Amino acid sequence: MMVQRAKTLSISIGCPPAQVCEFVNNPANLPQWAKGLCKSARPAGDHWLLDTPSGELFLRFVPPNPFGVLDHFVGAPGGEVYVPMRVIANGEGSELLFTLFQSPTLPDAAFAADEKLVAQDLLSLKALLEAAR
Repeated sequence: MMVQRAKTLSISIGCPPAQVCEFVNNPANLPQWAKGLCKSARPAGDHWLLDTPSGELFLRFVPPNPFGVLDHFVGAPGGEVYVPMRVIANGEGSELLFTLFQSPTLPDAAFAADEKLVAQDLLSLKALLEAAR
């Protein structure tokens, strides 16, 4: 397998890492901040079903952990995409890192559009969490 193009987006959030992790690790919260990904999320066994602009997708996170690892998998029957995500301490706040990979079949323009949507979602997450402080 060839190495894919990757882009890591980072955003500083004025909330402790544990608070950011707890909120982000709950897929029920996705529609509040990840509007580029989904309009709704509902549990379905060991994963969640998302109502997205591309149709229904599933989502599953790695198990909760004390290390700020929020890696998750998004997909449909027949395939899934691995999405690494981390929350690390940044002073009294947090730094959230989200990595996108460009598959060999994804055009550059579509990758750029995905990056823009994720950046908007991360800004929404920051605003939502900081407003709740």
